[in-house]
Amino acid sequence: MSQTPDPAIPHWEVLSSRTALRDRWINVTADACRDARGNVLDPFYTLSYPDWVNVVAITPAEELVLVRQYRHGAQSRTLELPAGAMDAQDADAVRVAARELREETGFEAPEMRVTSSLFPNTATHRNRTHTVLALGAEKRAPTAHEAGEDITVELWPLDTVLQGLNEGLLAQSMHVSGLLLALQAAGRISLSLLPPQPR
Repeated sequence: MSQTPDPAIPHWEVLSSRTALRDRWINVTADACRDARGNVLDPFYTLSYPDWVNVVAITPAEELVLVRQYRHGAQSRTLELPAGAMDAQDADAVRVAARELREETGFEAPEMRVTSSLFPNTATHRNRTHTVLALGAEKRAPTAHEAGEDITVELWPLDTVLQGLNEGLLAQSMHVSGLLLALQAAGRISLSLLPPQPR
């Protein structure tokens, strides 16, 4: 399904724009906007991050390669997909996914492809998060963690991960959506609608 803009819905008019905060990771823009009904919203903040890449890496033993690390926003160690930001010179999400998978976990995969590219939050985020499916993943290299990365690698059976999603096994919402779409693309799950169940 296409996500092209609907020409019948007018864009907001940007009356002015200023940078509220900018560093190597984020650019916060404060816009004064006039919406389609003439209301002025000032300031309206948007966040420009680099694009992100998440990796759904599945081993020949049907295990999902996951990482556990401290996340300061949640103030806890959370279980996640291997992931990372695309640098300014990066144009290929698959290449970035291979790099992040290798650096964070030491795993490499012979078959990798993008299965979804979504906005984290269409209201405020300008970047996209790309999910890459990596099949046949095996440990082949040493890890290379950056500052701030205190990562442990865990292998979880696919069915156990799926059963744990409702209990918050993966706390990052973009990882959950990316995982489900990747598993559908791999033919491992179906997202077909079931008939209504009796109450």
